[in-house]
Amino acid sequence: MQYFITIIKKFTFLFLSFVLLLSSLDVAASKQQVSLSRIDSNITIDGVMDEAHWQNATRIPLLYQDEPNEKGTPPVKTDAFIYEDGTNLYVAFIAEDPNPEQIRASLRDRDTLWEDDVVILVIDTFNDERSGYEFHVNPLGAQGDIRMTDTVGWSSDTSWNAIWDSAGQINEKGYVVEMRIPFKALRFPENKKELTWGFSVMRNYQRDVLYQLSNMGFDRNIKCSLCQFDKLVGFSDIESSKNIQLTPTLTALRNDNKSELPGNWDNGDIDTEVGLDLRWGLTKDAVLNATINPDFSQVETDSLELDVNTTFSIYYAEKRPFFLDGASYFKSSLFELLYTRTIAEPTLGAKLTGKTGDHSYALMLADDDNSNILLPTNQGSGFASLNEKTNAAAGRYQYDLGQQGTIGLSSTHRESDDYHNTVLSVDGSYWFNQSDTLLYQVSSADTRNSEFLIQNYNLSETQSDEAYALELTRDKRDYKLFASYENIGQDYRTDLGYQAKVDYEKVGFGGGQTWYRDESDLLTSWSYEADWDKTWAQNGDLLEEEYEGFLSFKGQKQSIFEIGLVHRYENYNDNFYNQNIAFIYTGFKPTKDLKLSLYIEYASRIDYANEQLGDAFDTQTQVVWDINDHWQLDVKHNYSQLDNPQGDRVFTANLVDFRLHYKFSMRSILKLILQFEDIDRDENAYFYQVSQINKDYGSQLVYSYKINAQTLFYLGYSDRGYQDDSLKNIERDQRTFFTKVSYAWQL
Repeated sequence: MQYFITIIKKFTFLFLSFVLLLSSLDVAASKQQVSLSRIDSNITIDGVMDEAHWQNATRIPLLYQDEPNEKGTPPVKTDAFIYEDGTNLYVAFIAEDPNPEQIRASLRDRDTLWEDDVVILVIDTFNDERSGYEFHVNPLGAQGDIRMTDTVGWSSDTSWNAIWDSAGQINEKGYVVEMRIPFKALRFPENKKELTWGFSVMRNYQRDVLYQLSNMGFDRNIKCSLCQFDKLVGFSDIESSKNIQLTPTLTALRNDNKSELPGNWDNGDIDTEVGLDLRWGLTKDAVLNATINPDFSQVETDSLELDVNTTFSIYYAEKRPFFLDGASYFKSSLFELLYTRTIAEPTLGAKLTGKTGDHSYALMLADDDNSNILLPTNQGSGFASLNEKTNAAAGRYQYDLGQQGTIGLSSTHRESDDYHNTVLSVDGSYWFNQSDTLLYQVSSADTRNSEFLIQNYNLSETQSDEAYALELTRDKRDYKLFASYENIGQDYRTDLGYQAKVDYEKVGFGGGQTWYRDESDLLTSWSYEADWDKTWAQNGDLLEEEYEGFLSFKGQKQSIFEIGLVHRYENYNDNFYNQNIAFIYTGFKPTKDLKLSLYIEYASRIDYANEQLGDAFDTQTQVVWDINDHWQLDVKHNYSQLDNPQGDRVFTANLVDFRLHYKFSMRSILKLILQFEDIDRDENAYFYQVSQINKDYGSQLVYSYKINAQTLFYLGYSDRGYQDDSLKNIERDQRTFFTKVSYAWQL
């Protein structure tokens, strides 16, 4: 307790200095109440509003332009129509366009339409102004769905998937979109005869600038968005449903490998497994998920990241369906206590998530046959294998405090016969007004390491420590300020979470300012940001001090240009290095179907392998081209080089991620993925033996047919290979043939 009081005292001056900047409470814009029509009639989802009863639906015009001008006049007319029949919510948009040939849309896989013209429904079903659902549809009917939160600013989780219907058609006046969203795909309060939902209908109109239109017009001086939403009133006597979804899954694969390189393939046996997922809506606001012998494999390969000259582990996003449903209920304010990619091969899993009034709750249980944990220090981190089966549990409770504030309690636990890791945490957010917020989190971890971990990773038998974090922000229309403090103990470990760095204390300040111009100007906005931070080890030694600043310009052709400088004074293995980094980033859309981006960095940077300061040059380039409605090309190239003080090239690294998609229809897609990493090292520039040739190769060809997010079919092939100094060419050493079929039965 005394240690925590000391930390609070350290933060007091920071807090009091910042609070002088706070002004009187902002008042949210007045909210309109809209009555939702009840019509007991279904529609044909085809993008044609030919049903007569659409005339009786609630009409909502999009009267405001939110981007690039605040509360400006929309350049095009858009009307939304909404009604419900007790089982489904029906939404339609008539999106007029004087130049329909300029509409940006293509056949898309779900959740890949963000650069298109789209219409959007956002609903806050609990009317708590803290979380909601987004439904996006492009002019051809492609879907995107998002679970979002607004407790610390707008935060989107695109991994959330629901089962719903949509269609769109382009015509001579623009386009029309229709949606049917089952109420059982949503969560909302139980035991209320009538409901009130916060809502917004929006449209992204993609031209030389991105226009975002809405029904209400957002005030940029107010940090929260959901608190500005109009209210949709009605939903009387929504019909009860069993709301049970059973999804059996059949997977079959064959893994082949080579015991020697070069050599012949050793063909593996065909491995066939049957799994079952259950999603049961116990009530309108609580969902139980369970899985037996699940297929936890992800079908599409992760995007690669260069892992040369880095000491910290690379983060990969979760993609597996069981973990994604209800994932937002486990999130705390400042620490990632649950990183489900650490649960690699479970055979059983169960999860309960829900919200009742001001109370949100989540509980997950799973076992794991291939347990990995992240071992962090203040100099680097890496994953370690536990070499045994473990059981994992995670839970969270959150209480909504005041208008937008929260307070939450989280815990995670992982154990085997002679190992455990337990984390307990309290966190929350407090809103002083509509622009100024405080985030906080306090966490404690207790670990008992197994004999395997002690012997193989040089760990002590027990580890226990605490972590604290505070963040204070002011977010206004024209400027932003923030201050932050972190204190992470040396023996703090979250084996079910992601904490890549420990044993440090860090304080930071920063802010920026933005100037807005007219949508027709060459520059539509420009801004600057600057920040300073300083980090110490827990023993008081300086680890790093950093100053950073950059200028950003936005303009026509949806262009962005940034230029910045960073000065970093860093301690690595008790030696200090002055690093100076200059960078430029630019991206734009020269045509409606082509997007280009380029990042260039020149720096004096630490060569961590040889513990010296070198000269580095890096580039990141990406081209995304919708060749036509069916073909899409996405190519990324990363380049990195490092020279030592003597002028010798320590390494040259290239990484290429090539993705070519052919879309037969919205449901039927063929994807080719090629990935190649080439790191060429100068053996004479290292103080220890290295391989000069370091090449890794991977390819994947996948055909997918998706009726919805859970009813789908995959057929594919993937392989991997490498080359080092012992091989004359890249040799493939792994290949896999696989298929997967799942079908969602909704009862």
